[in-house]
Amino acid sequence: MLNQSYYGHGKLLLSGEYFVLDGGKSLALPTTVGQSMKVSYKKSYNPVLKWKSVDPTGRQWFDAEFEFWKFECLKGTGDIKVEILQNILQQARKQNPHFLREDYAVEVETKLEFPIDWGLGSSSSLLYNIAQWAYVSPFELQSKTLGGSGYDIACAQSMGPIVYKRDDGSPSWEQVKFDPPFTDQLYFIYLGQKQSTQEGIELYKKRGNPSDDIINSISEITDKMLTVNELSEFEKLIKQHEDIVSEHLKLAKVKDSLFSDFWGEVKSLGAWGGDFALVTSDRDIKDTRNYFYSKGIDTFIPFNEIIIKPTVQ
Repeated sequence: MLNQSYYGHGKLLLSGEYFVLDGGKSLALPTTVGQSMKVSYKKSYNPVLKWKSVDPTGRQWFDAEFEFWKFECLKGTGDIKVEILQNILQQARKQNPHFLREDYAVEVETKLEFPIDWGLGSSSSLLYNIAQWAYVSPFELQSKTLGGSGYDIACAQSMGPIVYKRDDGSPSWEQVKFDPPFTDQLYFIYLGQKQSTQEGIELYKKRGNPSDDIINSISEITDKMLTVNELSEFEKLIKQHEDIVSEHLKLAKVKDSLFSDFWGEVKSLGAWGGDFALVTSDRDIKDTRNYFYSKGIDTFIPFNEIIIKPTVQ
């Protein structure tokens, strides 16, 4: 039996959310946790594709079976997750007509290294892995299926922080050294309500195209984040960024709505409203953690535990 293995990192978007769609520079952080995909082949006269997905505990949360001609579903019909996967597989076949044409039964097992409701890139890391398997462009595959800016696809394959932007609609990114001396004063909290990227993008588009001044301001904040050495200066950049996004989307800032008495800064990440947020604190980790625990926040992760260290000097 032939086996193949693939892996994609998760992601957190530190700056440029939404505005990256219109050419703004974003600072994106691949995470130490991601998603693996194992593919096994076995000779068969009646080949089918069996697919299962498990979470970090090994619990199976998805199960489906497809035929190979048009990837029609044989098991799991009616599940929205089946329809999404089917669409990705069909689009991969369009990009590579030779994808899964041999007389082999195929079993795929994907395993997440983080809870699926965290919003760290369960879809993007899966899509990246499928693209590698099918020998197709992950950016084109995303564009034709799930949509999005592509920063999450870039993170899936990067070994450190990146600055990402879209030049005339095409992805452009480079690995950067984002490793300020105060990373031990940065934390991530999970707000507990997984947000839909697609719905967030729809809201952003309803607000109309951002001005060049807004795009330039967001890009400038991203550039400054790469060189700042003082926590207080970084907090000023966070506040400026939150003000811009809040004003454009007409949404309340997460600090104002949930943590108005917190001594540090709080910044929404990605789709506003319920996924992860970045928090800064000049107090010790125990005091900071206890503050958020008292607010009902159970997931509190130090920056250095989940973000891949930069490999560039």
